Amino acid sequence: MALLDWRDAKHWDNTPKPCVICDKPTNLRSDRAKPVHKVCAEDWIDQHTPPATPEATR
Repeated sequence: MALLDWRDAKHWDNTPKPCVICDKPTNLRSDRAKPVHKVCAEDWIDQHTPPATPEATR
């Protein structure tokens, strides 16, 4: 489960824009300055990250 640390002020914008995932307004911004809710981004990462293989954890 992805947990993003968005405490830095760069993740906040005073102007709400539609989230690129759910289309609802958000003041939050990704590391690439895209408007996205933190939970939407975390869910997207979880859905698009392949599961770890035993070889990768060695």
